[in-house]
Amino acid sequence: MIKSFFNKFNLRDLLRIGTGSRTEKAKKNIIVLFIIHFFNFLAIMAIVPVTIKYLGENQYGVWLTLSSVFMWLGNLDFGIGNGLRNKLAESFAKEDFQSARKYLSTAYAVFAIGIFSSLLIYMIVHPFLNWVFILNAGSYDVKSLNNFVLIVFVFFAFQFLLRLLTSLINADQKPALNGFITLCINTLTLAVVIILYLVSKSSLYVYGIAISLIPFFVLLVASYILFKTRYRHIAPSFKHIDWKSSRNLVTLGMQFFVIQVSALVVFATDNLIITHLYEPSQVTIYNIAHKYFFFVTLVFNVFLAPFWSAFTDAFVKNDFGWIKQVVKRLVQVWALLSVAVIVMIFISDFVYRIWIGSEIKIPFSLSVGMGIFMIVSNWNNIFAFFLNGVGKIRLQFYYSIVTALINIPLSIYLAKGIGMGITGVITATIICIGFAAVWAPIQYNKILNGTAKGIWNK
Repeated sequence: MIKSFFNKFNLRDLLRIGTGSRTEKAKKNIIVLFIIHFFNFLAIMAIVPVTIKYLGENQYGVWLTLSSVFMWLGNLDFGIGNGLRNKLAESFAKEDFQSARKYLSTAYAVFAIGIFSSLLIYMIVHPFLNWVFILNAGSYDVKSLNNFVLIVFVFFAFQFLLRLLTSLINADQKPALNGFITLCINTLTLAVVIILYLVSKSSLYVYGIAISLIPFFVLLVASYILFKTRYRHIAPSFKHIDWKSSRNLVTLGMQFFVIQVSALVVFATDNLIITHLYEPSQVTIYNIAHKYFFFVTLVFNVFLAPFWSAFTDAFVKNDFGWIKQVVKRLVQVWALLSVAVIVMIFISDFVYRIWIGSEIKIPFSLSVGMGIFMIVSNWNNIFAFFLNGVGKIRLQFYYSIVTALINIPLSIYLAKGIGMGITGVITATIICIGFAAVWAPIQYNKILNGTAKGIWNK
């Protein structure tokens, strides 16, 4: 029975999603991403224990909290990254490279204005901030920690500007290339952390600045190479900036922006909540469990990554049959990986002891919560990729606002109010995303069946 189950879900069957250039692109990306993400996973898993040895449990928790706070910076593009991805995918589907260059040039210009504005605002408020309090890092000097955060903030800001390149690569249906860029970042990060551990005393400041420089450097080099070669014909330039087209980017982007901000309230505030309810060392425990189960999301994203822009292409060309076939295959992959999550839950204690040693204890209830979260999140992402790709995001827009409003108080109530501890934080997240697991498939079916009306079709 078990053998027949796995035979039903063999890789060859899962890749049977029709023929054509769009399908061939997806298949090639899936195969290459499998190889790339295998090494990405090894790098991610290796980074954690080395970093804990170098920084210690408490300092690592401080860094994780700080880096999660800076994730908010990624939304200063007002959703332009995702809006650009859709507009470029539409232009590529129509082979309208002049419009693609116009959208790309304009997106970089608008985003650059947003980045420099944010830096100016931060410079103004910087003297009034107390990062020791924000990060619950009582052992640090306020002035030195504030100056460190300022330096890291600048590198993060320019890193996010350069990350517009990933929207272009995804629109071109080449997520494997983005996977390779990520692998370069993770490999360099691992190498730097090992060197620091071997030759340097433990220092959050040295670690943070080094780790912030790596993505900036890799993305800068990748941008230079790609805009000189593959994307030379649509490379951004001042003369192709069209402020009128920025309205189209921002109109769609603003909805993505609210969804992104709401998602960050649901996902990225966990570290901040935990560090204030408990202490930074608990953030380390929480993130170890998250990274362990993130392996499943990493594998699922191998299958999922090629299809956002592919859905856009298929929808523009009214190829609904292809979309249905792809979603059916993705659901099969999700089912197989959900079984893997259940197995990972039961062997989690054993894996933690081998991976990080016996000094840090991960509650089994936290592993259960993380496993359930990954299952629900992967399911939602199937339909979110379709809805985002075709631009039908109004219902997602309103739902995200509601979840953003309830997530933090619900997390605090479950963690402290009824004594669930840090497991209560991930439980609140599961509740917030749980309802989308019901309405998103309904909206998907309505759109493809031609019965979507009102908010279901916006």
